[in-house]
Amino acid sequence: MNSDRPGQRYWSLVEPIWDKISIHDGTKEFLRQFRAAPRIAGHLFAGHWCQSEVCNGGFDQFFWNSTGILAPEALGAYRAMGLTEWADILADAMRYFAEPYPRDRSAREARLSVGDKQTRGVRFAGLDRRFYDWLHAEPDRWERAADRFAESSDT
Repeated sequence: MNSDRPGQRYWSLVEPIWDKISIHDGTKEFLRQFRAAPRIAGHLFAGHWCQSEVCNGGFDQFFWNSTGILAPEALGAYRAMGLTEWADILADAMRYFAEPYPRDRSAREARLSVGDKQTRGVRFAGLDRRFYDWLHAEPDRWERAADRFAESSDT
């Protein structure tokens, strides 16, 4: 395997904790496991999940799925990584929900179910576009940013 492939460095930190943090067993268990992970690996874990879900189906998918539990950690990750644009976009998307942010999936689903089908399909469209525009402004932009952040764990 080519060690120079974008994303390989950050994934080397995420992979060891991947199965040690559950997004399916409720907030208390998620937070306990997440807090036990090394700080940089945890940031990369949360940032990875968020970008992966948004890239696959937009913010609707991210919030609807179990991954929505880690939105606050993804926000912290993007801030720690210096990804201000993505942090701002995610913060805007999270404002759709009441304060405090609902980690409980059923609470997020109830909020996401408000409105007719057409309205629900576009509520995050502008934020999704901004997210994708940032991502695609450079080749492998997420992977390269995550690799740079992973390298900060070496110092």
